[in-house]
Formats: sequence, C-alpha cells, structure tokens
Amino acid sequence: MSSHPQLARLGLFDARVPRYTSYPTAPQFADGVGPRVFARWLREIAPGSRISLYLHVPFCRRLCWFCACRTQGTSSETPVLAYLEVLKAELRMLKAALPADVTLSRLHWGGGTPTMMPAESMRDLARAIFDVVPLGTDAEFSVEIDPNEIDGARLDALAEMGMNRASIGVQDFDPEIQATIGRDQSYEVTRAAVEAIRARGVNSLNADILFGLPHQTRSRMSDSVQKLLSLAPDRVALYGYAHVPWIARRQQLIPSNALPRPEERLELFETAQRLFEWDGYASIGIDHFARPNDALAVAAAHGTLRRNFQGYTDDTAPVLVGLGASSISRFPQGYAQMNAATSGWSKAVRAGEWATTRGHALSPRDRLHARIIEALMCDFAVSTDELLRDHDISRASLDQLFAPVAEKFGDFLVHCDQGLSIPVAGRPLTRVIATHFDDYAMARTGHSSAI
Repeated sequence: MSSHPQLARLGLFDARVPRYTSYPTAPQFADGVGPRVFARWLREIAPGSRISLYLHVPFCRRLCWFCACRTQGTSSETPVLAYLEVLKAELRMLKAALPADVTLSRLHWGGGTPTMMPAESMRDLARAIFDVVPLGTDAEFSVEIDPNEIDGARLDALAEMGMNRASIGVQDFDPEIQATIGRDQSYEVTRAAVEAIRARGVNSLNADILFGLPHQTRSRMSDSVQKLLSLAPDRVALYGYAHVPWIARRQQLIPSNALPRPEERLELFETAQRLFEWDGYASIGIDHFARPNDALAVAAAHGTLRRNFQGYTDDTAPVLVGLGASSISRFPQGYAQMNAATSGWSKAVRAGEWATTRGHALSPRDRLHARIIEALMCDFAVSTDELLRDHDISRASLDQLFAPVAEKFGDFLVHCDQGLSIPVAGRPLTRVIATHFDDYAMARTGHSSAI
C-alpha cells in the first residue's frame, strides 16, 4: 500500500525546507563574523592538522537557466585570469596565517566552471596551493568538470597536478529537457569526457543528475539514468531541482507550468533510486548513491558519513577553508563566508584584507542541534549515547527534545532509549523532520521543495 497519502498529511508535498548542508543554514549567517574573527579561527588551527580547502571559480562560458549558484557569464578568459591573480594573493594570505605542518585532506575546485581556466593557469594555481599547504597522505583532489568545457590539454594539466577525482554535471540527457533548462550536453560529449578523464588515470568519478525538471517523466528519467549507468560513475548525486526564480532570475526562463507536481517529483526520484539500486549502488543519505567499495559507501556503513556544502562526504577534517568570492569556511568555532560579489571580494584581498562579510559563531546548543540534524541526514538515526558523551545535556532533556517530534511523525520516526531512527518508509520526510530541530526562523521562499 502506498504511503504517499500519509507523507502528504505530514507536509512532504507542501514544505519548503533547507538541504542542511550546514547548520545553521547560510541564510541565517549574519555580519557578526568578519575578517578579524576569520583570521583568529585560522590561527587557532592546531599545528600539524589536516584541513580541507575549497576554491570557488564563479565564471561560466554559458549560464544554465536551471542553476541557482553564484556564477557570472563570460566569453573571454580575461576576467578569469584576473580573478586567479587575486585568488593567488588570497592563498599567500592563507600561507601567512596557517600554523606549521598543516596538510590537505581534501582539495576541491568548484564553481562556476573551473575548467574554463587555461591549462597553464591550472598548473599555476595548483602550484600556488601546494606552496601553501601540500596534499597529505591519501588526500583527494577533485575538480568540477563541464564536459562541454574541457579538452586534452586541460585534462593533462589536472592529472599532472594530482587530480584523482572528477565530478561531472549531467542533469538530464533528454534533448527537450536540456533545451528547456539551457543546458545542451549530449550523451556523446559526456561519454567522451568520461573516457578522456579515465584515460589519464583518474578512476574516481562523481556525476550529478536532477529530478523534478520541466517535461521530465518516469520514462525519460529512466532513460537518462540508464545512460548515466553506462558510464559507470563511482558516485551519483540525485538532486531535486530547486525552482526559485525569485532568487535565481535566470530560472524565469523555465516554464513553471512544465514542472512536475510534488507527487510526481517523488515518483521520479523513486524511479531513479530503483535503477541505481538494481545496478548495485548503495543508497547514501537522502540523495546520493555509490559503488559498495567507494569511500562514501564505506563511510556510510561505518557511521562516519558527514555533510558539507558539496553534499555528502567521507571527509572528517575538522576545518574546511573556502577561498574565492562567496565561498564558505567551516571551523569548529563556526562558519565564515567571503563577500559574494566578485568586485567586493577582489577589492578586500587586493588591500591585504580577508573578504569575510558574514557567518555564524556556534553556541553549545547550535552544536547539539547541528549534530542531531547531520545524523538524521547521514544515518537516518540519532544516538542518545553519542549526544550524552559529546554534549552537555541530560538524558531527560534529550527525551523532552525528541518526544514531541516523534509523536508528530508517528510510525515514520521511532523514539526509543537508543535515540531516534527514521524507517525506510519515512526517509522522504528526513528534511522535514530535521526542521523540527532547527532553532532559526525559516522563510519558505528561501528554500527548496522538501521532495
């Protein structure tokens, strides 16, 4: 018997809720965290630590209409090269601020389209990074690659500099859907990019695909997923398209009357999920899939899966430093975000100042609720013993926190002495359940559909 009526009653098809890649979420960041706080948090990193580094390159040769990321279009390399010079200046500031013997656990280039950089600029940027902080043992260097914006020379440069994981965006292979979202990218172009990546010894491949796009049907979803499976990615992120044209104006070009209804979105997700699982992929959290021997699947099996701004990760480094316009850093003390405007970020860095404009310093209560939400998102379970061990709270207080939420969701959320758990039937509600542990006011218009 379908559980959709019960899911509807609990708000799945009406709610607009955060994706919880952080807690508090980025819309709650405020101006209390500025350059001085960011600099202090950097100084407080322990010598010899492993940290992660994210570099944001906000440029695209074309602006896809579906995208809500902070990007800007350019047909010329000139602004990209100018941006890279400022990014290298920011790296020199980081070198002066970091303690001794820090190494990288993860390095990720995101955007935008990092592969817009010329090959020699990629080498130059990588050398500048490794002059600041070298890759540690078993480190991962990943790059977001647009199959339409890559060639042999640039792939050679990335492989030479140590890229060992590539991430490609697919979204959907259907030509009509691609035309509607402003993303022309044929299966043949994507396959050629994948083959070229693997030919250079980069064997770890991530792929992103979307559900909830205009004109998507279950048969079209099935066709796109099967084409993606033929490329044998190691990990797949199956994201729900977030239609927020009041935030991302380019989405106004997408006809809202062609979008699937919330109930249809769930059916699209379930169609793709079945295909991935039939092909041997393990379900990871709410929207990822991985080969059973992939590090993400291993982390999920061992309870060490984590959540960050790129989604799910097996990275356990306590610090993630974000450089570039709009990038976000995560410290044990809190979050810090750089100026979202490229001009403002560049002006600050050229003056020798950190461009941090907003963030959030975590309170003890924030840390407790952040862990509850992350555990729900990663493991569909919260351990009372873990929370008692790591946070200043009593069992009675935890029970008082958990009980009303469990009562609201009935059979879809189990409360017992061990903590909370979400059974399989209730997992589409995970983000909705998580909002009940969110202390901060949330505007419905600021978040995406719960499914």
